Amino acid sequence: MNLRSWLALSTLGLTLSAPLGVAQTRSSYVDATSYLSSQPEYLSWLELRSNLKENFDDICGDTFCEGDYSNIQSLRFQCSVNSGTGVIGQCVWVFAASNEELNPSTGGFSVQTQTWTCQSPLASGTTMASLLTALSGTSPLYATLPGTSTTIYDGLVDCL
Repeated sequence: MNLRSWLALSTLGLTLSAPLGVAQTRSSYVDATSYLSSQPEYLSWLELRSNLKENFDDICGDTFCEGDYSNIQSLRFQCSVNSGTGVIGQCVWVFAASNEELNPSTGGFSVQTQTWTCQSPLASGTTMASLLTALSGTSPLYATLPGTSTTIYDGLVDCL
C-alpha cells in the first residue's frame, strides 16, 4: 500500500469516527463533582453529602448499626450524571463495617468485614439540578426524591 492509500484510509477513518465521538460525548456519564459547573452547585453537592453522612450517623445506633456490624460507616454518596443532559444515571451510597473477635489465649483478632452499595431509588429522568433542590436542607435522608414518594432512607432500609 502506498502513502496516498494510507492517507486516504486515515482520512476516511477520521471522517467515520468523528460522528461517533460526538454521539459518545452526548451520552457519556461523569461523576457528579465533574458535572457541576458553578460554585453554588458544587457547594450544594458538598453540603448534601455532608448532611447525608450526619443524618446516617444520627440514626445508625437505633436502626442499622445493631447486630454483628455495630460500626457501619458511610464511605461516600456518589452519582453519575449524563454530561449532555444532566440526567442522573445512578446514585449509590457505599458503606463499610467490621466485626472484631478477640482470641483471649493469643491476643489476636479475627476480623470480618462487610461492605454495602446501596442504590438510591431515583425516578427515571431525575436531573442533578432537581436532586440538589429536593435534598437541600439539613435532613436530605428523609426528603422525598423528585418524581417519587420515596426517600434515600427507604433505599437504605432495603439495602442495609
